[in-house]
Amino acid sequence: MASEGASNQNAVCTLCDKIGLKPFTKQNVFYYYIPLHGVVSYSALAVNVMNPGLISKVLPKKDLTNVLLLSTSTGTAFYIYGRPHLRTVPNSRRGLYAVLGGSLFSMGSVLAWALMRSILPRDNAAVATIAGLASGAVLVKLSTDYFTDCDKLVTKN
Repeated sequence: MASEGASNQNAVCTLCDKIGLKPFTKQNVFYYYIPLHGVVSYSALAVNVMNPGLISKVLPKKDLTNVLLLSTSTGTAFYIYGRPHLRTVPNSRRGLYAVLGGSLFSMGSVLAWALMRSILPRDNAAVATIAGLASGAVLVKLSTDYFTDCDKLVTKN
C-alpha cells in the first residue's frame, strides 16, 4: 500500500514535470504559484483594460478591474520579494521594495494600456485585445529578464 502511494506521487510529479509545474512546497507556493497567479491576473487585466466589453460579456454586472489589479500587484510583489538579489536586505525593507515594485509595475501597465487604447481604433476590439496581451507579454518578459540579470550579478560574487 505504501508503494502504491509512492507510485501515485511519482506519477503526479512526472506529470508536473511534463507540464512545467513545480511541486507544492511552501517556497514554491509563495515564490512560484502566487506569482504565476499574478501573471494570469495580469493577462486578464490587460484584456479588461484594452477591451472592457469582453469581460462584461463574460461576467455581466461585475467590474473585476480592482480585483485583477490587486491580484497582479500581489503576484508581482511575491515574485520580487523572493528574488535572490534581495536576500540580504532586511525583511521589512525587502517587503516595501516588493510592494513598491508590484504597485509600480501594475499601475504603470494600466497607464500604458490606457494610453495605447486611446490611440488604437475604437471600432476594433480584437486589435486592442491582441495589443494588450502582446504588450503585457513583452513587459513580463523584460521584467523577468531584468530580475534574472540582477540575480546573476549577486550570485557571481
